[in-house]
Amino acid sequence: MSHALQRIDETREALVDALAARNWDAISELDLGCRSVIDQVLSEAPVDEDALRGKLESLLAVYQQLLEVTTGERQAIFEEMSQINQAKNASKVYHLFG
Repeated sequence: MSHALQRIDETREALVDALAARNWDAISELDLGCRSVIDQVLSEAPVDEDALRGKLESLLAVYQQLLEVTTGERQAIFEEMSQINQAKNASKVYHLFG
C-alpha cells in the first residue's frame, strides 16, 4: 500500500475520533490535511484503483457523518438562540409592564 493510501486511512481514523469528541479545531486541521493527502495521491504514480476507490468511499462516508452531525449541531444552536431571544423579549415585556 502506498504511503498516501495509508495516510488516507490515518486521516479517516483521526476524523472519526475527532468527530466522536466533537473536536471542531482538530476536524478543521484534519480536513486541510485530507485535502493535501488527496492531492498527493492524485499526483503519485498510478496506484491500485480499486484500493483507492475503497479508501475514498470510506472517507466520503466519514464526511457524510460529519455533515449530518454539523447540521444537527447548527440546528441545536439555532434553537438555543431562538429560546434566548424569546426569553429576552419576554423579559423586556415584563420590565415594560412590571
